[in-house]
Order: sequence, then structure tokens, then C-alpha cells
Amino acid sequence: MSDPRDLDADYASAGFGGALVPGERPALLIIDLVMAYLDPHSHLYAGVEAELAANERLAAAARAAGIPVIFTNIEYRADGFDGGLFYRKVPALRAFAPGSPLGAFPPSLQPLESELVLGKKFPSAFFGTPLAAILTAARIDTLFITGYSTSGCVRATALDALCHGFLPFVVRDACGDRDPEVNEANLFDIQAKVAQVIDEAEALAAISAGGQRAA
Repeated sequence: MSDPRDLDADYASAGFGGALVPGERPALLIIDLVMAYLDPHSHLYAGVEAELAANERLAAAARAAGIPVIFTNIEYRADGFDGGLFYRKVPALRAFAPGSPLGAFPPSLQPLESELVLGKKFPSAFFGTPLAAILTAARIDTLFITGYSTSGCVRATALDALCHGFLPFVVRDACGDRDPEVNEANLFDIQAKVAQVIDEAEALAAISAGGQRAA
């Protein structure tokens, strides 16, 4: 394996990894943070309890600052017809059948009645949903993106945020995946090409600043 410092330098010298700065009106976008990844009895269990705790702190900070919190989740018909090729490619998505407890949000991080819960069928929170229109109408320009999994729905959402003109900030401590190496490789590539990867402390500071600007 190559030295990470050499890899950083190589990507930087090639012109990757430009810096993004948060805008004026941020939102916290929590991707698919559901029991399928948190229940040890689930075949999708990913050992991401630390990332759940980070999301709890970020949600609390966003709510205190008056920053919108948006949740996504997934549910498919029992036959998977509405999942298209994604459902065929990833049979694990059968976990999200109607009424499955694995599709529920964890008790410690439940959406408030005032918060948007956006159902999606595909990896990106933007694909086939009204998310871009909702954000535009609310004049949101920045997204702090968290949740599961880094290599799948988090990455796809961050890429689509970039393509739709919303500043994407992926919070390292609040994103998880099945394998630490897969997680780190994707965070590296997201930082290089897709979004700004920040840690929880940076996200908390930016959320606080965004709340002060909104006030």
C-alpha cells in the first residue's frame, strides 16, 4: 500500500481536492440512519454506533441553532418492483420491506414532527425525489451530509448535491460503512472529487455559525 502522505501529495499536484466554504443557509441531511445498520441481528449490521452518537450531537446542535434537519429512509414494495435495477443488484434491500423494523429510525434519533422525512428508492437522496426543489425553495445552499453508508447513499447524495449546486460537506465522524478500509477509501475519494470532508468539531462550529447568520 502506498504512503498516504504520498497519495495526498499526488492528488493535490494533479489538481484534486479544492476547498469548499460553507454558504449562508445550511441544513443537516441525515441519510438512511436506520436500524438495519444498527441492529446486531440484521445482516446489514455495520457496527456504526459511534457514528450514531455523532449524528445525535449534530442533530441536537442543528435544532438548537435553528438549522433544518432532513432525514431520508427507504421502503420498497414486497416484490421490490419500485426498486428497479438497484433492488436487483443489491438483494440486501429486501430488509426494507413495508413495515420492517429494520427501516425504522433508532429510538435515540427520531425526526421531530416539524422535520422533513424524505423517502427514497435509490442511492442518492436527490434521485427521483423533490429534494432539490425543497432546498431551493428554502434557499438552502449548504448541506452537512451524514449517515449510512459512506460508499453508497452518502457518496451518491454528496455527488448529486454538488451537481445540483448545493455545497456538500460530508461529516467524517458521522458517516459509516461495513468496513473501515472501504469507509476511509471513499472518504478520501469524496474529499478529492466530490465534497469537503470535515470532522464533527468542524461541522458543529459551522452549524453554530450558520445558525447565527440565519438569526
